[in-house]
Amino acid sequence: MATIDIAECRAALTLIRRTIEEYCPPGVLPSEEAVNALHGPDPMHEAEALATAIVATVDKLTLLSRQMPPASSIT
Repeated sequence: MATIDIAECRAALTLIRRTIEEYCPPGVLPSEEAVNALHGPDPMHEAEALATAIVATVDKLTLLSRQMPPASSIT
């Protein structure tokens, strides 16, 4: 089993965080400082927060798509 360098892991998590902050709805991802304060500085805690934000975004988008009529019925 290969291991991942901790610096590479943190760099990957930072890229994912920046992408979520740019493209996902506001409020789905707590700040990195909040994650560290609430759960600790372990990369797994950051990964869990990122995964939760992705799921929350999918839930919000799914809810929105259910509320919007199909494009063909919009007049």
